Amino acid sequence: MVNAVIIGHGQATPPAMAQEELWRGHFKAASTGDGRAERIFLGAGVTTRHGAINPATDDISQWSTARRMREYERLALPLARHALTTALADAGLTADRLGLLAVVSCTGYATPGLDITLAAELGASADMQRVVIGHMGCYAAIPGLGVVADHVRRHGRPAALLCVELTSLHLQPGPLDTEQLIAHALFSDAAACVIVAPDDPRGDGLTVDAIGSRTDTAHADAMTWHVTDHGFRMGLAGRVPIVLSRHLPAAVGALLKPRDLVIDDIDAWAIHPGGRRILDTARTALAIDEDQLTVSRGVLAEHGNCSSATVLMIIDRLRRERPRELVACAFGPGLTVYSALLRREG
Repeated sequence: MVNAVIIGHGQATPPAMAQEELWRGHFKAASTGDGRAERIFLGAGVTTRHGAINPATDDISQWSTARRMREYERLALPLARHALTTALADAGLTADRLGLLAVVSCTGYATPGLDITLAAELGASADMQRVVIGHMGCYAAIPGLGVVADHVRRHGRPAALLCVELTSLHLQPGPLDTEQLIAHALFSDAAACVIVAPDDPRGDGLTVDAIGSRTDTAHADAMTWHVTDHGFRMGLAGRVPIVLSRHLPAAVGALLKPRDLVIDDIDAWAIHPGGRRILDTARTALAIDEDQLTVSRGVLAEHGNCSSATVLMIIDRLRRERPRELVACAFGPGLTVYSALLRREG
């Protein structure tokens, strides 16, 4: 059987923004500005993050959605290009070798989109297939990884998964309620890319062994992402960590059991940092050690929650530790847990 091995990684971020400066420069005035609001914003577990738009200098909260989408087209392309070309270089490939380019984003849309523009710019072959995965939210990288891995196994050609998220374009008008303040305290911008191939010349890649999902539709309204006249608006209910704690062990168990693995067999965990409380919930629900969350907490602190790009950024850091088995988990609307088992061969 043809393998599907992650052999290249790349990422790109816009300029860094300090969390405290964002509070003083915009969000203090856009919220109640009291001690509770400050504790929520500065206690999110984020120290710095990155933004194509800095609300401390450019308040776009009254912009129309149409204007934001025009900016997405302009600002997303250079980040996407850098992440993809870096991943290709890391894999030792050129774009004309790709059999599929899958682009993931829930923060902007246009046609012709990034997939078509990048194919033209980088000299992809005319028969390269393209898939665009939109509006699935933070977990979308994992089903995206399943799509490219399946393509590689079926066709024997390398494929690219590119996640591009510009959450800073969706700054909401004030005054911000608690739900919106939490969302704005967490979310950040980034592009991340992986190259999946049927062979691994260096022998240090991670094979995509299995993809799993679990959705509790009874709580579909607990996490939402709606298009409004002023960008996309996040809905984030306080019960999300409780619901996730109920489903996370079963989701991971269903991934591992067919391969005669248990949680203690896993060397590394790429847990999507939906927030500090989400990571606390995952640690307790899975009964894993706090040091297994060091990389996830580090990415949250340094980059914030970059939606779908985040889990790829965490995998990139963890793969350098050469784990034997790695489990990635991410969460989003549905309410959904998506997970992936990645294994190092040999």
